[in-house]
Amino acid sequence: MLTVEKIGGTSMSALQDVIKNVILYNRTGNELYNRIFVVSAFSGVTNLLLENKKTGEPGVYHLIARQENFRTALEDLIVKLKELNKKYESLGLDLPAADEFIEKHVRHAQGFLENLSGILASGYVSTEGILQAAREILASIGETHSAYVLTSILQGMGINATLVDLSGFHDHEPYTIDERIKQAFKDINLASTICIATGYTKGTEGIMREFDRGYSEVTFSKIAVAVHPQEAIIHKEYHLCSADPVLVGIHNCVPIGFTNYDVADQLADVGMEAIHPKASKPLEINNINLRVKNTFEPEHPGTLITREYVSPEKKVEVITGTNRLMMLDIYDPLMVGNVGTDLEIMQIFKKHNVSYNFKATSANSISIVIWEKDYTKALYDELHLKFEKATAEKVAIVCLISSNMDQPGLLARAASALAKAGINIKSAGFALRQINIQFLVDRQDFDTAVIALNAAM
Repeated sequence: MLTVEKIGGTSMSALQDVIKNVILYNRTGNELYNRIFVVSAFSGVTNLLLENKKTGEPGVYHLIARQENFRTALEDLIVKLKELNKKYESLGLDLPAADEFIEKHVRHAQGFLENLSGILASGYVSTEGILQAAREILASIGETHSAYVLTSILQGMGINATLVDLSGFHDHEPYTIDERIKQAFKDINLASTICIATGYTKGTEGIMREFDRGYSEVTFSKIAVAVHPQEAIIHKEYHLCSADPVLVGIHNCVPIGFTNYDVADQLADVGMEAIHPKASKPLEINNINLRVKNTFEPEHPGTLITREYVSPEKKVEVITGTNRLMMLDIYDPLMVGNVGTDLEIMQIFKKHNVSYNFKATSANSISIVIWEKDYTKALYDELHLKFEKATAEKVAIVCLISSNMDQPGLLARAASALAKAGINIKSAGFALRQINIQFLVDRQDFDTAVIALNAAM
């Protein structure tokens, strides 16, 4: 069957395991083909190019944005990418050819970036568009490199592998992302080759403008919609589990097995992404099933996400959450009975480009939870100026998530488990469909709360 498969950066860095457990596993001859693999950059490479996703440590992009010397950083990047090439020489990578390829590619990108930097320094144009273009160019380098390396190794093994470079470095056609994907695959006989596609796709709309670091999953999703496979598959370094195995212990959780796209959205909303929500929507709309597999357990079927699945038994499927949140509490005695207070708050949030994860109201106050990274003094100051009182504090949220858990006593059991663990619930809430029950707790209680709920549920 035709599949479109995504390989994440951490898995890509274990390339020997990817080849053994994903590409070759239980397949020979023509069984190897009729598959498209969308690859991320090797682990850590995009952090060097843009910024560290977790810590925010700046990469090459920020040197360009500050109009500082970025050429030395690109030289260091070439050295690091060649070190990665050396690491995969034992798998059959033609090292001289790979080194030559990536050096030429980075030099080509450097030419583009120097032109952009010159325009930026002139002060005649808006910085936003120039910096966005620089970000796109830099992002594409990592995926082009990893796709080349994997394709070259497979070809050296005698496998018919086709590199599908969607970065658009060598053409100036004004394609949209969808048009470029369509053009790239139109003449490929998928039944007789493995396609290795870059996770970055160049398009007139700019894939990073809307999706930023989720762009590789968007490419994966758009390719799937274009070719309509029997199944889309994401290979990760871990299973999509009922709880974090590092936190609760590997023997105290299990792979979810089956769930639906609604649950996947709930997970993404608290940072536990099975897939970027803007990448999952096209799959869901086009009724393409998504399977999440563990690269290192190829025999395990993983978790299948479909549009219509509902658990046949009432149960909690996942216990998760995040401790990287801020709670803003807005108080004003004039709120009671007043029409439009909530709208005024939301307009301020929109002005500051902030989305929220959780909201609770009383007669005179509204509590709103946002990502800590989105919190700014400017946002707080505007709320404080508009209303009588605004406070902000660091918090965590723990969630019970499932496609079917509407049962008497569940909320009481969960609250009791938290109470027995000595955890105070700051707020709680769920929508009518009860697909996600949320508890707001002190940040320092997050780990204990997840463990307690996992044990009780």
